Amino acid sequence: MSDAKPRIIIKRAHGGGHGGGHAGGGWKIAYADFMTAMMAFFLVMWLLSISSPKQREGIAEHFRMPLRVALAGGDKSSMSTSMIPGGGADVMHTEGEVRQTEADSEDAADASRLAEMKKKLDELIEKSPVFQQFRSQILIDITTEGLRLQIVDSENRPMFELASARVVPHMRAILRELAPVLNGLPNKLTLSGHTDAIVYTNDRAYGNWELSADRANASRRELVTGGMAEDKVLRVIGLADSMHLDRADPRNPINRRISIILLNHRTQERIERENSNDAGATRIGLPPPAAQARTAAGHTAG
Repeated sequence: MSDAKPRIIIKRAHGGGHGGGHAGGGWKIAYADFMTAMMAFFLVMWLLSISSPKQREGIAEHFRMPLRVALAGGDKSSMSTSMIPGGGADVMHTEGEVRQTEADSEDAADASRLAEMKKKLDELIEKSPVFQQFRSQILIDITTEGLRLQIVDSENRPMFELASARVVPHMRAILRELAPVLNGLPNKLTLSGHTDAIVYTNDRAYGNWELSADRANASRRELVTGGMAEDKVLRVIGLADSMHLDRADPRNPINRRISIILLNHRTQERIERENSNDAGATRIGLPPPAAQARTAAGHTAG
């Protein structure tokens, strides 16, 4: 028994409930994770608050399908779920979305064409001897409807005879010089007449509304005489003094003007659609044209 080897017993110490070690610091790690998550949350909320609706839509799409958005460069309309090119409809590719993308692309191309037209018109006006004489009275800009060219009045050089739609010689020269230029462009156009706020007559039957419309139509006739096709014009409008160029002084002669707008594709389509709808409208209280013709023939025979 005395030769037996002694048994070695090893005791391992365990940390107390309130002592140090890993268990005691675990709550700090959890709290740090929580604070990081909260910081990320508030950062996302701040980004959303300063983002536009279109940007928010892109962010939402990223979180729905992040890999797809990254591979497609963020353009949802171009993302196809079909594994084979041309292999079927895109379930994410709604009809309205496609139309919107096509419309946006068309608008961008239209804007580029109008900018090029403006550049060419500016160059033409600078080079033309006729236009150079009246450069201060010709304004060109791009609006939501298209490329707008305005011929404005001045105190010493009016476009029309006083209180009349009769075109003066220099205005006639401008319009006839402009006619072949407008005719060579693919866009249809509208003509608008404007007056200042001065009431020149007490005749209620003929005022600034009638005068502005007559001046716009007189300008249309001069353009046609100068070589512009008649079907180039979609609308002739009289606006009286409802749209001032100089809002601070409604009586300023510059408010008397003729506006020619070369329409962009979207506006041209809208006006053509409205004109078509007007042509098909039923006239209340009037018989159809065929019935009117028969009635007129009956009266003639009688």
